[in-house]
Amino acid sequence: MKSSSRVSSNTVKSRESLSNSMVFGFTASSSQEMQKSSMALFGGLLGQYQKRRLLFTFEDTNNNNNNNHNNKVASNKVNPWLESMRASSPPRINPNNNNNQDVGHPSALKMFDEITWKSKAKKVVVFLDYDGTLSPIVADPEKAFMTKKMRATLKDIARLFPTAIVTGRCIDKVYEFVRLGEVYYAGSHGMDIKGPTTRGRNHHKGNNNEAVLFQPASQFLPMINQVYKILVEKMKGIPGAKVENNKFCLSVHFRCVEEKCWPALAEQVNSVLKEYPKLKLTHGRKVIEIRPTIKWDKGKAIEFLLESLGYGNSNSVFPIYIGDDRTDEDAFKVLRSRGQGIGILVSQIQKETNATYTLHDPLEVGQFLRRLADSNKNRF
Repeated sequence: MKSSSRVSSNTVKSRESLSNSMVFGFTASSSQEMQKSSMALFGGLLGQYQKRRLLFTFEDTNNNNNNNHNNKVASNKVNPWLESMRASSPPRINPNNNNNQDVGHPSALKMFDEITWKSKAKKVVVFLDYDGTLSPIVADPEKAFMTKKMRATLKDIARLFPTAIVTGRCIDKVYEFVRLGEVYYAGSHGMDIKGPTTRGRNHHKGNNNEAVLFQPASQFLPMINQVYKILVEKMKGIPGAKVENNKFCLSVHFRCVEEKCWPALAEQVNSVLKEYPKLKLTHGRKVIEIRPTIKWDKGKAIEFLLESLGYGNSNSVFPIYIGDDRTDEDAFKVLRSRGQGIGILVSQIQKETNATYTLHDPLEVGQFLRRLADSNKNRF
């Protein structure tokens, strides 16, 4: 997006100017080292999907000089962090409030007949995020259970269409929540992909029904485990913070952290990440994600799955991707670039998105999937 590019460009220039100045009291050599370290991490983040705000800024760790000027500079450096954390953590909207408005895109429920018409005579493939899409966002990520009704609906969908859950969670954890062997699982933002474990309808185009297993970031596993242990120790001093090991990525949850403690949490994460330039950082809904710097995301994951299903170059496929998080934008962008299928954003507030339609919450997701299943029972 053009506005994001301008913000990123101006911020980089500001960082370079600050690093080259002597306001921190560094020597020329130490200033260059700081610039080199910060920009390495900074540059990795700029490769991610960008919106209106910068996702990350390096926090000054030099506390030797406590004069007013340095305090002001330090405060300015914290503010973008807080802006980013607040921007990725919008306030909840009461689902019972009838005054809630659509978020700038038509409702997938209201436009269901149009979606059905678009998918006519095509092979529907369903991709779903988990947290905030199939289950509600909860304070404790260990308790993000889907309802029995949602599980039954998802089971019917998987019987009718190739269905994949594409999530930042590790596969083992999301499988504990879903407990369905009929679906594909793409965990760790698509860096850990496994096919169905239950024999059912052959959804593959042609006769290819081989098991899918793909882990493009396997070489990063020792590093991820090492950083996980360090972050667990660091977060012990931040009340409410929780570090989750999602196998090929890490999640630092701050949903239960008081906002006044966010700068301390950010500083602790920075102090660890600057030692690992092969890892990058992104923001989700009250969560900081730490991932390998490889060019792989949820968009790449759905491209891989479509290829595995035999629909890589097919004009007769209609992918539907439903998700609520920033990381789902990579998948929405892929569908737009392919000119196939639709993206559906789950949100109760207006957001900048590459999705085509919207649903307000997991309840509406369940309603949409039920209508999709019921309207296609006679197709097979």
